[in-house]
Parts: sequence; C-alpha cells; structure tokens
Amino acid sequence: MKLLIVEDDIDFAKTLARAMQKRGAEVELAHNAAGALSIAPHFMPSHAVVDLKLPGESGLHVVAALMERWPTLAIVVLTGYASIATAVEAVRLGARHYLAKPANADEILAALLRDAPDAAMDIAPEPLSVARMEWEHIQKVLNEHDGNISSTARALKMHRRTLQRKLDKHPPKAD
Repeated sequence: MKLLIVEDDIDFAKTLARAMQKRGAEVELAHNAAGALSIAPHFMPSHAVVDLKLPGESGLHVVAALMERWPTLAIVVLTGYASIATAVEAVRLGARHYLAKPANADEILAALLRDAPDAAMDIAPEPLSVARMEWEHIQKVLNEHDGNISSTARALKMHRRTLQRKLDKHPPKAD
C-alpha cells in the first residue's frame, strides 16, 4: 500500500505515518492541498487519508483533484468537524469513507481497505439533538456556498459574525 496522508496537524500526521508504516504501508506526508497535489504525481498513491480542514483549501478540493487524476484511489476523509453535509459531499466526490476524529490507525486502515459500505454499521438509537441539526444545516448551506461565510450568512438570514461564532465552536455531539 502506498499511502498519502494529507493532514495539517504535523504531530498527528507523523504519528499516523509511523503507525501505518508499522502495518506495512509506504507513506508520504503533505500538510496542505498544494503539497498533496505536488507529491501525488511522483508518489502514485494507492490510498490516501485526507483531513477535511486544511489551511487555505478544503480537503474536499484535494479529494476531487486526486479522484480526477486517479479514479481508483481509495480515499478516507478524516475530520474533527464531522457533519452529514460534508460526509455526503466527500463520498459524492469519490472518497471511500469518512471518519470523525479521534480515529486510531486500525480504524483508518480498516476504512481504507473496506471496498463496500458496511450494512452492519450501527445506527444511532436517538435522533439528532436540535443543536446538532442546526450544525448540520449550517454545514450543508456553507458547503453549497463553497465555504463563503458572507454568502452563507445571507442564505441563512443570519448576521455574519453570529455565523462565525457558531462555526468557531466545536460541533455538538451527534447524540
């Protein structure tokens, strides 16, 4: 396995790289979208782990660019800012799976190697909380406006600073 890890958290990226190397993978690291797209043509990865929130450009742009060039590449999107909207978009762009942080190396490796969706995956026993539904809706509208906060605030009929405050907070738990 030739694994490209695109992660802006340098310590986490190095830890994950070591763990994957111990599991037999040949690993290259990139800490932003430009780095990933410059390394990939020379490295020719078979698999990739892409962080959703990268400096400057969304990890979704990296997923789209990698899939355009290598349509059989197995990509897992990893994020601390999980939302239904970004998960759907990542899969639509070609990512094989979408994992919320914290995820360990074994979970990431299993997602990279899994070819098909898992029908046995647990379904949440409770509906989403109102706070989580609000977060999901904001993420969906933000994605529809290509990450433009001013445009998203107008679409949500919300003041831009209010939206920025909501986005600066961690997402509510999905329970």
